[in-house]
Amino acid sequence: MWTRVAVLLLWVGCGGCTEKANTSGLIQYTAADFYEKLHSGKMMFLYFEHQGSPTISLFLVELEKSADALQDYGVLVGKVNCNKEVVRTYCVDERVMHTAFLFRGGKEFLSFDLDTVFDVNSIVSEVLFAILRDEVKYVHTDADLLAMEKAARGKKDIVLGYVSSLGTQDHRSMMETAYVYGSRYQFILITGGPVLKHLGVNESSHSSQVWFLHCRVPSGSLNPVASERCPLTRMRNPVSTLSLHSFLQLMEAPLVSEVYDDPSSVLPPQFPYQQTPQVFLFSRPETKHLDLETATALAWRLRGLALLLLVHRQSPAVKTPDEYNAAYRLPGKSPEVKYLILHSLDEVLDLFTSQEKEDEEDEDEGLQDEEEEDFDFGALDDEVAASVFESRGNVLDMDSVAQLTSDNFHATVAQSSLTVALFYLRWDAVSTAFLSSFIEVAERLEDSDIDDVQMSAVDCGEWTDLCAAQTGASVPFQAITAFPTVLLLRPQEPAQLYGGMLGSVALHRFIMMSRLASPVLLSTNEEATSFLQEAPHAELAGYRPDRVLGLFRTHVQTGLLVFTEAAQLLRGEVLTGLLTDGPAQEWAAGRAVDLPAVLVFPSWKTHTHPLVLPASSSSAEELLAHIDAALLHPMPELTVENLPSFLSLGKALLLLFVGEEEDEIGRRQNQALVEEMRGVVESRMERYLACWIHLGRTPAGMSVLGSYLGSMPPLPALVLTHLPSGDEIYQYPPNSPIVASSVVHWLKRVEDGSESPAGMLGEDSWPPAADFYDFLTVMDTQESTRQQTHEEEEEEEEGEEEERLPELMLDAEAEPEMQFPCSPPAEV
Repeated sequence: MWTRVAVLLLWVGCGGCTEKANTSGLIQYTAADFYEKLHSGKMMFLYFEHQGSPTISLFLVELEKSADALQDYGVLVGKVNCNKEVVRTYCVDERVMHTAFLFRGGKEFLSFDLDTVFDVNSIVSEVLFAILRDEVKYVHTDADLLAMEKAARGKKDIVLGYVSSLGTQDHRSMMETAYVYGSRYQFILITGGPVLKHLGVNESSHSSQVWFLHCRVPSGSLNPVASERCPLTRMRNPVSTLSLHSFLQLMEAPLVSEVYDDPSSVLPPQFPYQQTPQVFLFSRPETKHLDLETATALAWRLRGLALLLLVHRQSPAVKTPDEYNAAYRLPGKSPEVKYLILHSLDEVLDLFTSQEKEDEEDEDEGLQDEEEEDFDFGALDDEVAASVFESRGNVLDMDSVAQLTSDNFHATVAQSSLTVALFYLRWDAVSTAFLSSFIEVAERLEDSDIDDVQMSAVDCGEWTDLCAAQTGASVPFQAITAFPTVLLLRPQEPAQLYGGMLGSVALHRFIMMSRLASPVLLSTNEEATSFLQEAPHAELAGYRPDRVLGLFRTHVQTGLLVFTEAAQLLRGEVLTGLLTDGPAQEWAAGRAVDLPAVLVFPSWKTHTHPLVLPASSSSAEELLAHIDAALLHPMPELTVENLPSFLSLGKALLLLFVGEEEDEIGRRQNQALVEEMRGVVESRMERYLACWIHLGRTPAGMSVLGSYLGSMPPLPALVLTHLPSGDEIYQYPPNSPIVASSVVHWLKRVEDGSESPAGMLGEDSWPPAADFYDFLTVMDTQESTRQQTHEEEEEEEEGEEEERLPELMLDAEAEPEMQFPCSPPAEV
């Protein structure tokens, strides 16, 4: 490792030595050279040049700069001129014009879009990041970090780095350091998220930071931080390769050094600690153990700021007067030691943190100025827009998602049995937020070796003709009018719209269900039993989907076509199967079912008691309505995911809110309330949809209940809302027991008008995000002012109209251009 450290320091110290020598590690490869180096197993970062452009020319300049840096890490950097040398795969496809490739072990290891490797820092950082992908971990949550701390406890210390965005100088410094010290420390990289909250960092901060987590703490160390978390030390200096090296060396220094000489006789810190202050605490023989504990506690607080030495006064070499109990020496030319009389350890800490606090205050003032400038743009919209704004510097890795254009759309769809296409706009907050979930699903499918699904995306801001489905485009979908939109495309089939939640879990489940045939053709009773009981796919283990089974005597029986069409409409959401001929008659006979029939197996019911529907529907839509009604739970639990589907039924919601149970007794009480509400369902629920919300599993329900009634009522609470006839909200008497008969009488009073509403639904108004966004109000105000001025002028000039007729005619011609001084944009 020390050889690698020497190489690193030599490169850092030399700075631009390679450029001064006018040498370059960039190699112009021929096709033969490429194959020779490839088969030798050397690591290569190559670009295959097709034709020149200003963008490509700038990239080649940066590529040449990176060659000098990457050769120190054993990476050959070069280019192949495809106009002179043709390399199969890489010189025959024009899409690689905007891609650079990393080869490792005789094969292509990774590809990089030129947008992500645009300068020497991004090239070096991304290449090293790729090489160290198994060594440098990336964590998203504090739970992930805690798991890594537990795994490293007693084995390895952790170096945790935060960079606001990848491909920067700070990211490069982290990767270069990880390359050298990766065998000694566990390196972790973050670019934001919940981990920063644990570290006490404001996510709006754009400055990179590094922490050292002392997980390899010796068992004999008197560590005052007794918890499952590793004690951490923050690096105070700006992130650079040299500062990181110095910081790591400082972390290896002894926590407390015991000396028996006077502080004035102790040598100043030697390399590599020469720029680190020294703090001296004095110990007496009678309090030796207590003094050591005190020094250790202070040393943990001074980690990264100063070296702590415990001076034993029992030595005759110590000449410091007894009145002093501490001393310090600052780095510099003068080795002068200053002596102090301290009353608390905080005074020592303040001595070395005061300057740091001043620097942080200056930095905070600068950030505050930036925040004030960005405030109108960062806090304009809802939580989604705010999240997107805060993470605007993060670059998403879209290697697992194919980019569809007007040129390659048809070819890409034809090559895959299933293409999942995301139509989005880069400037749309919801699109940008969902894009990360879409990429997460693509990476999960890739890791699961599922090769029959092609995840792809279309930037509708760039490929407007494709998204608009213009005449002559011959695309299998209508014009995209809402963003984001996800379509499932199959060759020679109409597009299938995804209408679920914009999250990775729901989308992944929908895709896995859509991979299955709809309906699944069954030929034996055993296959039918397996269809009803087993998980449809290993990736869906633990998930119990709704199932529908069609039973028909022959393949041409009336109603079979209607059932098949309905099954296609249910694809991705409900698992459908088809059993015909003799096996169908045998299966039906054993269960007393008359053919033809459609059996519905809701996920909330046992498979032994299916719901039987007649197979005589005249259309797929009619059969689909019957199936949806059969799948509906009589007393469903309302969640964020299923709320839209329940609201679409157009019924008033009879909502039971229950709290989180503290024990088994609480769980049974909540279950008894739900069972009691089922009695209401059975007696009087033609106009209402009875459902319940568990506030422990769905915390958003607390905000909903509070907004309904103006305050949080005692739980359980029963309310009637979303009435088709009005916006009133009714609350069942809070102090009355929830009994089915009493609830039915209360509903009658609501219908008779004898019950007073407890609140009103808020108006569905969507005001502008900020005053200056309200274009319509601006236009109305200007129009009103212009009209009022015009009327006053007409009254004053009414008597002079005939004399000024020619002039008014000229003004009328100019009027359309002057009507709206502040015109709205073409599209809002």
